[in-house]
Amino acid sequence: MFGRTRTEPERRPPGGADVDRAAVAAAKRHPQRFAVLYRKYLPQVYSFAFYELGNHHDAEDLTERVFLSALSALPRFEERGVGASTFRVWLFRIARNAISNQRRALARRREAPAALAEHLPSEIDPDRLTLRNEEHGQAWRAVARLPADRRRAIILRFVEEMSTAEIAAIMGRSEGAVRVLIHRALRSVARDLGRGSAS
Repeated sequence: MFGRTRTEPERRPPGGADVDRAAVAAAKRHPQRFAVLYRKYLPQVYSFAFYELGNHHDAEDLTERVFLSALSALPRFEERGVGASTFRVWLFRIARNAISNQRRALARRREAPAALAEHLPSEIDPDRLTLRNEEHGQAWRAVARLPADRRRAIILRFVEEMSTAEIAAIMGRSEGAVRVLIHRALRSVARDLGRGSAS
């Protein structure tokens, strides 16, 4: 229901080394070679930003900022341990922090549209106007209503198809805590969808 199809799963090199080790080393020596990492991860970072922010323009802006931040911080990146600090995990940590900052900024700028809402007919439910009858749209609206940590875990697991170890490293939590987040998120979405179909 949530995932996207991938043609070729990413394989880790022998010994658990970061699959991006050579590309990172090349980009550290010659910053113009960062383009290889940019092309590889652009769709993933953009989709993460879009599912978190719900707006293409905001997602594009944030994605650009994430890669600029990553490029400027690349000389300080160090691979540490198997799976705990890969380039991909490090990049998504930058994205997670940028998304959190963006959400705080949007919350400060957003004005309550109470005056506009007063003029809407009471029988109109704006949340159900789009994709009302499509299960996919309903599921993602339910995901959007989850608390931030649960929503983020679901997006990283089912959209970005990350392992619980990668998600734990990105979110700064244990793998067990991530599994609990995902389990609770899926239960909440199922309950939300059940209420929607009963109404």
